[in-house]
Amino acid sequence: MIFRSGRTFLGATAIAVLCLLGASMAGGQAASAQEPTPAPQVVEDVFSSVALLRGIPVDTFFETMGMFTSAMGNDCTFCHAKEAYFEAGAFATPTPRIQRARQMIVMMNTINETYFGGEARVTCFTCHGGSDVPRDAPILSLQYGPPVENPNDRAFPLYARESADQIFDKYMAAIGGAEQVATLTSFTATGTYTGFDTVFAEVPVEVYANAPNQGAMVVQMFNGPSYRTYDGRSGWWSGPDTPVPLLTLTGGNLGRARAQAIASFPAGIRDAFSQWRVGRTDIDGSEVRIVQGSDGDEPLVNLYFDGPGLLVRMVTWTPTPAGIVPTQIDYSDYRDVAGVMMPFSWTVSQTYMQMTVSLSEVRPNVAIDTARFDQPAPSVPQ
Repeated sequence: MIFRSGRTFLGATAIAVLCLLGASMAGGQAASAQEPTPAPQVVEDVFSSVALLRGIPVDTFFETMGMFTSAMGNDCTFCHAKEAYFEAGAFATPTPRIQRARQMIVMMNTINETYFGGEARVTCFTCHGGSDVPRDAPILSLQYGPPVENPNDRAFPLYARESADQIFDKYMAAIGGAEQVATLTSFTATGTYTGFDTVFAEVPVEVYANAPNQGAMVVQMFNGPSYRTYDGRSGWWSGPDTPVPLLTLTGGNLGRARAQAIASFPAGIRDAFSQWRVGRTDIDGSEVRIVQGSDGDEPLVNLYFDGPGLLVRMVTWTPTPAGIVPTQIDYSDYRDVAGVMMPFSWTVSQTYMQMTVSLSEVRPNVAIDTARFDQPAPSVPQ
C-alpha cells in the first residue's frame, strides 16, 4: 500500500467531500423564519448502510468520519469504493476495509468499556497516528528528537504568571481599547470563500453579525447559496453542500458556532464562560498564551493570543463515538474598522474539510434584519 502524499490527500478528500455532500441535495433558498425547527436528524434517517454508528446526529457522523480520515492519514475512499469520487451512492458499497473498520470500532469500544469505564481514552488515532498501518515499534527520531507538542491539547500545564483577566485586558488594548471595542454592535462583510467544497476555487461570501452572539454566512456555491446561521441559541446549515435539506447543529458543532459568534464581538468574550484557565504553547515557532473557557468540568474552547495580544487561534471540540475531534480556526490579517482591529481572514480546519474566508470590505454598526440569523429554509433538490 502506497501512503498518499499530503497534496494527494487534500485533493482526494476535496472530491470525496463534494460527492458525499452534494449527492443528496442541490440548490438553495433564501433564509426563512417561518419554518418550524426540526429535531436533528440521526444517521440512520439519512444513510441506510451505516451499521454501527447509528443514533447520532448527522453533523456528529461527519466529525466521526473525519476522525477516521485523520487517523489513517488518507481520504474517504481509502475505505470506501473508489467510484465514490464521482458517485455518492457508491459510499454505501460494502468493501473489506469497511468491514475491518467496523471490527476496529468494536475493539476500541471494548477496550474503553473494559478498562476506562466507557470513557473514550483509546481512539483510532491512538494506534494509527496518521498512518494506515498501526504503529507497533518505537520511532527513535521521536524519542531522541525535539519534543512534539500539540498546541490544540485540551489538557495543558497551568501558567501562573498571567491571569485570564490580564490576557483579556491586553487583547482589548491591542484591538483598540475596551471603550472603542464596546461601540461595535454589528457588522456586515463581503469577500471570498475557498475550501474543499469549492475544490479550492474562490466564490463570493457574505458575513452578517449582531452583538452579542448572532452570526450568519452566505456562500455562493456553484450550484446555489449555502446558508450557515446561528441565532444566539441554535444553529443550522442549508444548501447544496449539506447531506440533508437542513442540517441542525448539535453538540460541539453548536458550541463552535456559539464561540465564533461571540468572538466576533470581543467585548463579550470575557463573560462568555464561567471558568478560565491559562497556559502557554508555541504556534509556528512563536510563543502564545492559551486561555481555556469552560462552564464546568469539560473544556469548551481554547483561545490563543500572540505576543502583541491579538487572538490568532480558536479551538473547539466535538465528542464522537470514535473520540473527541478538534476544530481549529486561525485568525489573521487584522485591519482597523472604525477604530477596532478585526481579522479579515480566518481558516477553519476540520478533520474532514478545510475552508478560508478572506474579507475585502467590512461595514460596522449597520442595521441587520434579525431574520438573517433565523433557521434557513431547507434546500430544494434540483
